Amino acid sequence: MQFAQIRNATAILTYGGKRILIDPMLADRFAYPGLPLAADPTLRNPTVSLPCPAEEVVRVDAIFATHLHFDHFDEAAARLLPKRHPLFVGDATDAAELRGHGFADVRILPADGALEWEGLRITRTPALHGQDPWMADLYARLGVRYAACGAVFQAPGEPTFYLAGDTVWFPGVADTLRAFDPDVVALNACCARLTEGGPIIMGADDVWQVAHSAPRATLIATHMGAVSHATLTRRALRLFAEDNAFADRLRIPADGETLTFP
Repeated sequence: MQFAQIRNATAILTYGGKRILIDPMLADRFAYPGLPLAADPTLRNPTVSLPCPAEEVVRVDAIFATHLHFDHFDEAAARLLPKRHPLFVGDATDAAELRGHGFADVRILPADGALEWEGLRITRTPALHGQDPWMADLYARLGVRYAACGAVFQAPGEPTFYLAGDTVWFPGVADTLRAFDPDVVALNACCARLTEGGPIIMGADDVWQVAHSAPRATLIATHMGAVSHATLTRRALRLFAEDNAFADRLRIPADGETLTFP
């Protein structure tokens, strides 16, 4: 297994001999306007450049979109990605939107059970994209969907890999850790937040909860340092992990860095 950090939540997972592109945001730096409820609404997105040309990023066997917010599947991705590659999504609404962009092989991860593809087993997992009970209303006012998901990947000879997706710590994450006992867990961990409400993805305390609940797993911190609503830096998370005695199990890859797992 390899996990190649591209930028933000965009990564390439090499697993079971296949290359799967996760949450592609492929636009140039500053291509999109700032978020109206970010701490600095004038800061445009993405805030950093891709570490390599987008044309190289799309050389994969399949794509997985945990949801369709602009920082997980953007206009550039819809334009550049091969339209006949398998594209895995979490629900029928996202599937319909992507088919509208011309993608011909969109596959929905089942709510119960798993999807089998090329020797891989992919199980949809729950995500809570912001903890406040009124967050769905806020997303509606912003014109975006609240739904998101994660997934567990399994294949013979590979470590069990849990991609948590855009979520905070909540019972669904704890249940997934208990059910699958993953070897490697990737966490979207920049503590993204808007000026209304609390964090909408994990911050340092959430990462500690995962480390405490999965004491043998290696953790990957992704979704770091690329969007205007991020509030936790790589350096701050590393220092927190050192102070709380789990730095030896936490990997925080730089953009363009590839991690390899036996």
